[in-house]
Amino acid sequence: MNKVIILLSLKRLSLLNLCLGVDIIILVSACLLGINCKYDGSNNWRPHLLKTLEKIPLLPVCPEKLGGLPIPRCPCEIAGGQGSDVIEGIAKVINKEGKDVTGNFLLGAERSLKLAKKHHVSAVLLKNRSPSCGSDYIYDGSFKSCLMPGAGVTAALLKANGIMVFNEDDFQRTGGMYL
Repeated sequence: MNKVIILLSLKRLSLLNLCLGVDIIILVSACLLGINCKYDGSNNWRPHLLKTLEKIPLLPVCPEKLGGLPIPRCPCEIAGGQGSDVIEGIAKVINKEGKDVTGNFLLGAERSLKLAKKHHVSAVLLKNRSPSCGSDYIYDGSFKSCLMPGAGVTAALLKANGIMVFNEDDFQRTGGMYL
């Protein structure tokens, strides 16, 4: 489904939730909510997210942590493709020291999908540019801060299973109008 087709604003989703009893749950990258789970032990806190989403239940996830990686951890990038290529076994996720952590990323993506299905999430809001959560852009695997179009492993798996995936850039650009 194209993002442009989604016409409901978050405030309208909140009204649907309150007035019609429609359960709206949004799975969100935990780092965007201020949880210190980023590779360097920090977060990507976006205070406007909580303000806009205050009446909607949020399910925070960190796919890398769900996949068994520690906090902090060595930076990771996808080498040889993007998330869908990792899922198909064509590309790998490598950390900056050269260690293959593909298995951790696949496990984290599978566990994130399982949570999304279990809780019947309505949409997913992920951290762009992450090798797990990036939905539009990821780093190219060179560890030189070079972006390329593509999705991370978790974002690709969620999209492949028909779940709407957005990122904080979509959210900020539209004021949450696409969710």
